[in-house]
Order: sequence, then C-alpha cells, then structure tokens
Amino acid sequence: MTDRDSAASCQGPYGGETGPGDCGDPARFEVARHLRTALRVCPVHLGPSLLLADRVLWPPRITLVR
Repeated sequence: MTDRDSAASCQGPYGGETGPGDCGDPARFEVARHLRTALRVCPVHLGPSLLLADRVLWPPRITLVR
C-alpha cells in the first residue's frame, strides 16, 4: 500500500498519469489499481475514477484515507 498523507490532493477526475488532475480537494479515498500506484480521490471523483480510471481492480478495493 502507499504512504498515506492527510494533506494529499485529489488526483481526479480519472488519475491522469501526467500529474494531479484539476481537482484541488483533499483526497478521502484510495482506489487500488493493477501494477500502478493507488489513485487518491475526493468523494466527488470516487465514482468516475472507478468507472473510467486506468487499471482499477474489479471488484474495486477502496480504502478510506484519514
């Protein structure tokens, strides 16, 4: 698992590999991906990231980030 940082920003909407997305909200969830680092997202981008992000595991593994 990745190092959890409470000040991490959301990587939404879909976790582009070029860097963090346009969302600046704090990340509240971590979505596990196959052979990639976990995707940190806010509640707004959790659904879109599960459907559209690259290599999301199915069934999804979602962890709450505190």
